[in-house]
Amino acid sequence: MESRLNYFGNALAGKILKHINSAAKVLSESGLPAATQELVKIRASQINGCGFCTDMHTKEATLAGETAVRLNLIAAWREATVFTDAERAALELAEQGTRVADAAGGVSDEAWANAAKYYDEDQLVALISQIAVINAYNRINVINQQPAGGYRPGQFG
Repeated sequence: MESRLNYFGNALAGKILKHINSAAKVLSESGLPAATQELVKIRASQINGCGFCTDMHTKEATLAGETAVRLNLIAAWREATVFTDAERAALELAEQGTRVADAAGGVSDEAWANAAKYYDEDQLVALISQIAVINAYNRINVINQQPAGGYRPGQFG
């Protein structure tokens, strides 16, 4: 499989990614736990069918010490016993925030209230923003048919 165009080598794309990457850097330095950030990125990427981001974030999570069991169970987090209640709340928010078009009401009050039990206001801002940013990356890669499997941890800095 080849991408439709060399997005990562395009000058205009580079300018656009510079801004998205700046937002991602702010999020990586936020008070939202790093493990939660990776879980959210992986789950949204799975839902969106973004192999490139799924590959990237599972490899980055592994490098950061995430276990294979947890990574293998992200798509089935509701039935898995390996996630904390806070992580479950974040995963639910990520799913609903990613599937906005599938739900007439968007994110449910219940999902929001559950997340608000575990995360303070700044962490909620980071969580909402993380969901938005990974969805932006997913859409770029899915539209461009960016191939998956060749990502090397740290490849983008």
